Amino acid sequence: MRRALVPAALVLATVLLTPGPAHAVGGGGTRGDGPVGEVEGDELTAKASTSRIKVTQTSGPTGGTGTLSSADPTWEPPPCWYEPVFTPAQLKNFAETEAAGDVSIRQGWYGEGLWTDHFRDGKEARNYFGTPASVPGYENYNLGKDGYFWRGVAPDWSALDDTSLCSRLMFWQDAGEVPDEPEAPTPEVLAAYAYDKVKVPETEIELKPAARSTVNLPTWVWLDKATFQEISVRAELPGTDLWAETTAQPVALHLDPGTQDAETYPASGHCEIDADGSIGTPYTRGSADRTPPCGIRYLRASGGEPYRLTASITWEISWEGTGGARGGLPDGTFETAQDMTVQEIQSVNR
Repeated sequence: MRRALVPAALVLATVLLTPGPAHAVGGGGTRGDGPVGEVEGDELTAKASTSRIKVTQTSGPTGGTGTLSSADPTWEPPPCWYEPVFTPAQLKNFAETEAAGDVSIRQGWYGEGLWTDHFRDGKEARNYFGTPASVPGYENYNLGKDGYFWRGVAPDWSALDDTSLCSRLMFWQDAGEVPDEPEAPTPEVLAAYAYDKVKVPETEIELKPAARSTVNLPTWVWLDKATFQEISVRAELPGTDLWAETTAQPVALHLDPGTQDAETYPASGHCEIDADGSIGTPYTRGSADRTPPCGIRYLRASGGEPYRLTASITWEISWEGTGGARGGLPDGTFETAQDMTVQEIQSVNR
């Protein structure tokens, strides 16, 4: 879909040797993942790897740095979708100044003539060898019309292994309409996008004894009240009325003692999170011989290498969006680990 600017043999070699998207160069831009052709306050971009989805945290504690991992290893978010990219005026400005960027998810046009021929002068797009590609052009960038030019977006190029997805050349869509395409954005797509933007607090559990324990002595585990709270993230796609709000609700702490020579309390290793955000019961003096509601009892000394105790929080994920749409996404988990040295108590009988 890109007109040849160099000998056809060289272009063909480039196509065969370059499986990734043809990022724009020129106009002060850079190759690869650098910024290219940004327009009007960085709201719009000529890169097909940059999404315009606006993300805002709407509830819950801020400052979290943990990224959730899906508890379902088979689940993956959509690898790409279509988005509005340029208004007519913005496209005109871009074509007549920058003129170097992605015209589709896998096609880059370099040079003003390519953009003006198709989007200003109404000429059909042409393939690498200069022959028509049956994609009609536009007159004067559709100035005076209300709407946007749309193009495929793939924020994570490594997840896009199907070359047919989101591959349509940049096209016009009237304002207030979503294109009738298989990869058109939906509230669920935005919800999945927001999933990756949920930042949760570190899983810093309280232990007694801490870091060093004794064989057969229960280790108490707990988290103070309000350590974990519900977190909601809203994703909106400018130029449409599409939005979704993804909510992560902490539901359980799972303990993995790092060895089979141990018992967990409860036996499942799952400590439920109370309504006030606390987990387990804090250790108090005189509780050493009691069974903790959440904890671990090591049955064998760790020897030369400490055990690796892992604590992971399970977050239940739900979402709601445009038009009353709602649903669920796979649970998310976030874990931390710490070393536990377990020693024997030595005694001498006389």
